[in-house]
Amino acid sequence: QVQLAQSGGGSAQTGGSLKLSCVASGYDTQWCGLAWYREDPGKERAMVSAIKPDGAETYADFVKGRFTISRDNANHMFYLQMNNLKIEDTAVYYCAACNNGVGGYTYWGQGAQVTVSA
Repeated sequence: QVQLAQSGGGSAQTGGSLKLSCVASGYDTQWCGLAWYREDPGKERAMVSAIKPDGAETYADFVKGRFTISRDNANHMFYLQMNNLKIEDTAVYYCAACNNGVGGYTYWGQGAQVTVSA
């Protein structure tokens, strides 16, 4: 069974940094697209960043220049480095793996709270 286990997150002040990690087990994700989403209270889950198997990266406009996605295929891990954090980055962040063919992802992590305060 495929599982994605997240770590990282927590609290930071505005302008600070945090790093999220996600490790996949039960499946070799090197051929999969990988992504990070976030969910604000009362809002739909939104994509933050994605990385294709070839390493091509995409970012939502609200994190461009501040967040960086990366992947380590050898260890089945991927990361989201978050710099220059803003209060509006406060959300639950989810990792996701393997496109499902209809614009989404098949496998999801358990979520991690990120809280940014002044």
